[in-house]
Amino acid sequence: MLDLDLLRNEPERVREALCKRQEQTAIVDDILALDVKRRDLLQEVESLRAERNRVSKLIGRMKDPSERQSQIVAMRELGQQLSGLEQELREVETALHEKELWLPNIPADSVPVGPDEDHNVVLREWGEPKSFDFTPAPHWDLGPELDIIDFERGVRLAGSRFYVRKGAGARLQRAVIFWMLDVQTRQNGYTEFYLPFVVRREILEGAGQLPKFEDNLYRDVEDDLWLVPTAEVSLTNLHRDEILEAEALPLNYVAYTACFRREKMSAGRDVRGIKRGHQFDKVEMYKFTTPETSFEELERMTAHAEGLLRALDLPYRIKELCTGDLGFGAAKTYDLEVWAPGQNEWLEVSSCSNATDFQARRANIRYRPEPGAKPRFVHTLNGSGLAMPRLMIAILETYQQADGSIQTPAALRPWMGGIDVIRRL
Repeated sequence: MLDLDLLRNEPERVREALCKRQEQTAIVDDILALDVKRRDLLQEVESLRAERNRVSKLIGRMKDPSERQSQIVAMRELGQQLSGLEQELREVETALHEKELWLPNIPADSVPVGPDEDHNVVLREWGEPKSFDFTPAPHWDLGPELDIIDFERGVRLAGSRFYVRKGAGARLQRAVIFWMLDVQTRQNGYTEFYLPFVVRREILEGAGQLPKFEDNLYRDVEDDLWLVPTAEVSLTNLHRDEILEAEALPLNYVAYTACFRREKMSAGRDVRGIKRGHQFDKVEMYKFTTPETSFEELERMTAHAEGLLRALDLPYRIKELCTGDLGFGAAKTYDLEVWAPGQNEWLEVSSCSNATDFQARRANIRYRPEPGAKPRFVHTLNGSGLAMPRLMIAILETYQQADGSIQTPAALRPWMGGIDVIRRL
């Protein structure tokens, strides 16, 4: 959520930011009109309340019964008028809040301007794609041949874009998750959380997922509980409505969750394999920082994601997203893409973003710069550390051997129970 004072005082800046994001600007005028109406109604309401209080005190001191009765009747009429204005004020405030929820974050000044993903900028690359003396197979062939991925039973259980991991494939999935959590907690100083996989509506609003992405989320209608699309949602709201102390920042959190997305916005894309499913696993990094340090912490978080790929010896590249490809709540984003030789393409395995105070305003998370100081909104950052389906694709396709087996990356072997090579049993 943007600062309403920013829209009042610098509406052109907000319009320019929306244009850079390829968004319509009419919403700015809608919000400003509602804001004016709200302030006018509030002034009327406060004026009538003051008049009611003034006359109420006078009535108590009146000795003439007829005069007292006349004022009582007048106050009843004023009360009815006030009640109507208060109801109208509530409706306008609700409409204003709902409009504000649709405004995306403003891109940072350093973000490259461009209309779509074709204008993202590759900042650097690491590693060389592995050379094979055979044609590397895609994971949708490797998995079934090794009997570690079962697509047919996944569809039988839950429908399209679901799959089953089996045997060493399930063990490898678990090993990667455990390893990533251990690296983040033991080496990088993150505190681990185990979180609910369902949240309330206001939690999704606080993280910037609702109302924008409602059609892409899974929901239990009876209890109005929503399956999390990412642990970012829950981590954002851990300090909802709290005031943090400056010396506690930055707070570095990490969590594993299953993630659930309906993928309606990607209908017909990447239908083969496990690249784009409705359920996937992810380890999420999250930071609460001061405004002065947030972009420095973004670089640090991105380096932590890079470290995982280097430890797995997987070639990757880092792209800075342009304004037209930024996520709804992000002010600046780096995508980490890993090379998948079987598919012969780069796959995004991490997206590290600085949301500045956008989420903090929605979830009301502040910090006190010093004792007695006025609270300010924190900055929040999130990053995949890492996202599993595409990381698993890269591991399977990069570490495949000519006989169809898969070597276990050295970094994962302590978590694999002695399985150094995955073969069909």
